[in-house]
Amino acid sequence: MIGEGIHEDVLRALVEQHAVRECLVAKVDGGPDWGLSIRLGGSSARWVPVRSRRERLRTWANLTAVGRFAESVGINGFSVEL
Repeated sequence: MIGEGIHEDVLRALVEQHAVRECLVAKVDGGPDWGLSIRLGGSSARWVPVRSRRERLRTWANLTAVGRFAESVGINGFSVEL
């Protein structure tokens, strides 16, 4: 789970348990797509990317789509890195 990324169903469970401390949305490899990462611990914990069932990294075409996904799993807010 944590080594490669976190699956949506695990993310949903962690959000429900209030284990997710921070969420960050950023461009993936400088391209047009956006990715979502979470941090489970304090500021020294590493960022864990959200992955899909088929892909190593789940991406979204725009911030609106990321926002809809975040809301659907129970994430109330996230930071955006431009």
